Amino acid sequence: MIIEWNITKKRGNFRPLLTYTITLEDFEKELGLPQVVMQSSIPEPPESWSASCLPGKCERAGKDCSTYRLYTPDHKKGEVEGKFTLPWRVDSDYPEVKKSFTRLRADFETVLKEAYDSHPVDINGRLELSEDTRSHIASGLVSQRFLEAVGF
Repeated sequence: MIIEWNITKKRGNFRPLLTYTITLEDFEKELGLPQVVMQSSIPEPPESWSASCLPGKCERAGKDCSTYRLYTPDHKKGEVEGKFTLPWRVDSDYPEVKKSFTRLRADFETVLKEAYDSHPVDINGRLELSEDTRSHIASGLVSQRFLEAVGF
């Protein structure tokens, strides 16, 4: 699984935007893995629909942030993209992003190892008549073939 992200912010009172892509590698898709879903520690600001945060408003007024949910792609599609608005911060430092993606990767690797340990099988079988049944009908078949051979 490859996780790539980018945080961009315009100058001024604009909030940063986190964009990310999570891509499963081909061998991971072939294992039929379930999605891993987790509540991240990536902060979601109040009124996250707004691209900016003015001084004294929302997170800049001390209002609490909630958090975003992260998830891995399903094995059929193999890729997921997302965009999260982050809270405005003076230092533009968001350690929660790497921490959350690292935790998602660790949870995914647990599921990946469990799936990989489920080995493939190829089981074939074949049954014929049992010896008891063969013995039971053999005498009748021999008699019938003998009679057919002599014209009866």
